[in-house]
Amino acid sequence: MSNVQQSAEQLADAIRQSEEFSTLKEAYDAVMSDEIAKKMFDDFRNTQIELQQKQMQGQEISEEEVEQARKVVETVQQHEAISKLMEEEQKVNEFINSISRTITKPLEELYNQQ
Repeated sequence: MSNVQQSAEQLADAIRQSEEFSTLKEAYDAVMSDEIAKKMFDDFRNTQIELQQKQMQGQEISEEEVEQARKVVETVQQHEAISKLMEEEQKVNEFINSISRTITKPLEELYNQQ
């Protein structure tokens, strides 16, 4: 395994041990331990996955599907535990995007050379 790959594995471990990830995991566990919240969250995720798959396959998404997805999102956002999970997930995504910008800096520097 190359040094870069080893560093990536260490970074993955550091992310798992970060406060951001720990808070996300706590929010996720809270949703998964609540039967109603889990079902709502599963429905939300399934709706997301179905729409993403249709988009990736180049299929059109109907107005009815868009409206159904909007209703699912509104419903899950009203559940406190799911709303908290989504908020914490957003924070972790921002954290990882920041790391990604740092990692890709050598490529940016290479292509921006004059």
